[in-house]
Amino acid sequence: MNRAWAFFCILTLSAILGGCGKGGSQNAAQEAGAPASEAPGQPGQAASDTPAASGAQERGAPAAITKAQLPAEAAETLRLIKSGGPFPFGEDGVLFRNSAALLPQHPRGYYHAYTVRTPGLADRGQRRIVCGGPRRQTSDCYYTDDYYTSFKRIAG
Repeated sequence: MNRAWAFFCILTLSAILGGCGKGGSQNAAQEAGAPASEAPGQPGQAASDTPAASGAQERGAPAAITKAQLPAEAAETLRLIKSGGPFPFGEDGVLFRNSAALLPQHPRGYYHAYTVRTPGLADRGQRRIVCGGPRRQTSDCYYTDDYYTSFKRIAG
């Protein structure tokens, strides 16, 4: 019994320290419903959860983009948000905490994140739309094509 318990503890500890599969704890945080803004060490972000100096957006009001300027897949995601789904990925609609404060501050639970498909990719890719307010409302939405490093407010 003691050997089995020791083996289990070592196996569990190595999984925690080494990560399970590619991406390690980063993938585990995302699979558990934590949006990328909550996962540590995202590309283009420093450990302090502020954008890295790689041209990331400065704090303040995000730039704007019109619906006509969005990729066609983003327009489809907006349509799905308005209709309440069904969404292509189980993670769509999860809470987005805005912990990097790149979007205007609101109470927890205000923002939700949705996948924007990327042609040619089998996984979720880096493109997302984050909307604030009641579900199915698209009047306070933001687009990111760099995995939450920068945002553009979707205008009109």
